[in-house]
Amino acid sequence: MHLEGQRILIIKPSSLGDIIHTLPLAHALKRNCPSCSLGWLVQQSFAPLLAADSSIDHIHPITIPSTSEPQAGSGVWLRAIHATLSSLKTLGQEFRQNPYTLVLDLHASFRSGLLGRCNPGGLRFGFREAKELNPLFQHRLVEVPSTVEHAQEKNLCFCKPLGINVLPEDFYLCTGTAAQEAAATFLHQQDLSCKPFLYANPAARWQTKFWPLEHWAILADRLNSLGLPLIFGGSPQDLPYIQNIADQMHSPAYIAAGVLNLPQSAALISQAALYVGLDSGPMHMAALAGVPVVALFGPTHPQRVGPYKVAHRIVRVEGLSCLECRKRRCEHLSCMRGISTDMVETAILSLLADLTS
Repeated sequence: MHLEGQRILIIKPSSLGDIIHTLPLAHALKRNCPSCSLGWLVQQSFAPLLAADSSIDHIHPITIPSTSEPQAGSGVWLRAIHATLSSLKTLGQEFRQNPYTLVLDLHASFRSGLLGRCNPGGLRFGFREAKELNPLFQHRLVEVPSTVEHAQEKNLCFCKPLGINVLPEDFYLCTGTAAQEAAATFLHQQDLSCKPFLYANPAARWQTKFWPLEHWAILADRLNSLGLPLIFGGSPQDLPYIQNIADQMHSPAYIAAGVLNLPQSAALISQAALYVGLDSGPMHMAALAGVPVVALFGPTHPQRVGPYKVAHRIVRVEGLSCLECRKRRCEHLSCMRGISTDMVETAILSLLADLTS
């Protein structure tokens, strides 16, 4: 397919991990076809991260509340419908002025199909096995072989029908100079500029992914005593939870959550000696940046959403009948509560030892 000079729109509004898994496709598109103009339709909260990426020429931010969040609250469906209608109107006006010739719907939902239809004309691509009637919105359907499991590799299935190849050099994370400077300033303020540090992400969207906060406190104290300071990152909304961890620690707590924004957090992750945390967006940022990962898994499947092509350790309780249940709520949380501090510490020290041997 001839892509030079084409205007190409990627539809992948959320979540953070899904956006990270789409970036290599965007990088491959720009490398194969430097003259193409690449746009991205994304939730406003994630737009700053894409703005730091030189492969993305245009960003179309939307603000539609998620109906799948456990804390979404009552009335979220009405708010989502109203926000969707408003976005459809705004995007329709934007795209009529400067339409795209190709639309790549990697979100694979009914809503993303509607959003793609805002673009007048153009050739729309989507997954053949997508749910919510999404294939009905598409002109061409992308096949995902039965042997492909990981979300990253599913997205790369778009490469074949587009006639492009993906190379290892397409796997990188852009943060921008300003974000790197902010991360460096934070490290200097914490007196960590010249010390190797670990980045921890203890929060996630799903309640079932959380590891007991007392385990985090013990782990951070142990690592601090070994000269491996642990920096807790996250969003401003994660700060109260992280502060509860800090309150149980006996050594100083280093907290970047609420201090650094998303691109700045990505820059900090990129400088870490190792990432330790839950199955969440920051884990995928670390993997894309080439930072070794220790990931705690319970309700999700590491073969499908684990760290992609980076040195890592998966820590989980084997043998549970409910493992990989994909439930967002659970009464017993056996899979995460069963992960001991010793298991995580051993995984961290083992991975660091392998990296230095």
